[in-house]
Amino acid sequence: MTRWPALMKRKTAAEYLDTSEAAFEREVSAGRLPAPIMLGKREHWCKDALDAAIAILSGDTPEPSYRNKLRERYEKAA
Repeated sequence: MTRWPALMKRKTAAEYLDTSEAAFEREVSAGRLPAPIMLGKREHWCKDALDAAIAILSGDTPEPSYRNKLRERYEKAA
């Protein structure tokens, strides 16, 4: 049996991370949190993807190499 990931709308995802919707959106825009998926005409966030992003931010999981390369590229450009 396939296990489908839990999906959340913006308000629920922000509450899940104990932040305001505005702060949640800033983190998504900055690329620190995953982008939403479109389901119907609404944006939804995957709980598993949010958990993975938080694990990376907290240092529980090493950051993927492609993100290191992007950070280095954009830090040099700034």
